[in-house]
Amino acid sequence: MPRAAYVCYFGLREPLVQTQVLPYLRELVACGVTMSLLTFEPARWDAESSAEWRERLRADGIAWSTLRYHKRPSLFATLYDIAAGAWHLRRERFDIVHGRSHVGAAIGALARGRLRGGPSWDKLSACRLIFDIRGLLAEEYVDSGNWRAGGLLFRLTKMAERRLLRSADGFVVLTEKARAMLFPNGASRPVEVIPCCVDRERFAAAHRTNLGIANRTVFVYAGALGGGSYVTRELAELLAVARDADRSVFALVLTQSPPQPVSDELERVGFTRDDYRVLHAPPEDVPGYLLASDVGLLLIRPSFARLAASPTKFAEYLAAGLPVIATRGIGDLNAQIEERRVGVLLRSFDHDAYAEAIAAMNVLRLDPELAARCRELSREYDLHAVGGARYRRLYDAVLHR
Repeated sequence: MPRAAYVCYFGLREPLVQTQVLPYLRELVACGVTMSLLTFEPARWDAESSAEWRERLRADGIAWSTLRYHKRPSLFATLYDIAAGAWHLRRERFDIVHGRSHVGAAIGALARGRLRGGPSWDKLSACRLIFDIRGLLAEEYVDSGNWRAGGLLFRLTKMAERRLLRSADGFVVLTEKARAMLFPNGASRPVEVIPCCVDRERFAAAHRTNLGIANRTVFVYAGALGGGSYVTRELAELLAVARDADRSVFALVLTQSPPQPVSDELERVGFTRDDYRVLHAPPEDVPGYLLASDVGLLLIRPSFARLAASPTKFAEYLAAGLPVIATRGIGDLNAQIEERRVGVLLRSFDHDAYAEAIAAMNVLRLDPELAARCRELSREYDLHAVGGARYRRLYDAVLHR
């Protein structure tokens, strides 16, 4: 029975850990992997909550351990966490270290002495490393405005990325475009394209949330806002155009981001408190809200980094039977949306493009087969049939190279 350590440079409470990491780990446990999870927690847990979650994960077959996340000074804090994570891993013997994103993979590489090409510690000498590439990290930090393109942190991250691409035994990418960019001549080691998947059973079992509104057309946005890539002003302006075309439009925003900026933008373009709701919805409540909606919105500022992105909200919208208005140039979505006729692509952020997209969506929503097509496409993002199966295939491939 293989033993694997999954290294995640996030805290356990993060929504993406709850909706993405833990479900994948449970899938791997179900196929016989002995799984350990290492997270980096930004705040201390109280003893009761920590014990409760540790026992819950133990019941799932996952041994959970934590280290403290350090934020400042940025570079030195991250280097310290990488060293601490590598030292932590050396206490046990693993067949696979599975590093989520660049920092997680760097921890795994350092733990077995591969980042600098040096000797491995004995316990990890035969260990395989999986680099789970969640996106183009350096370019994403530039998009968010935190780093300067070509600056020190950018160059160091790209250097580490190149070394990890040379040294890892297997890879995960989110999109076919990312695979083509990172492995233009093909790959000599296993690569799996695994988009951000969704547990479709959660949506099948969920009940439509009562929003307390009647005869309204609900446009929903689920996810982060702000930070350079996730636009707020443009979201409000598109919703204003939708409301000009149909006075029944109601805006529902489900976000972990601060609510005030999006509320201010909606009221700036003419929405009243009766026309919108901004909610901090925990992951388990999201299916009910989406089932109560009519159109899903996926607005992200396009960039080179976004070609490697797979937004979780896209799979969630589809699983709820929602058509999508999405920005062009995000991962593999252009072809899927157009070919499968499950939504409309937004060509730019201006009034004419908004009006064009809303008009096209109003026509598309007249199709009685639309919801069925959305749910059918969601099968390609199924947690069990796609996500779990491809992770199991990758584990088998790297262990038997």
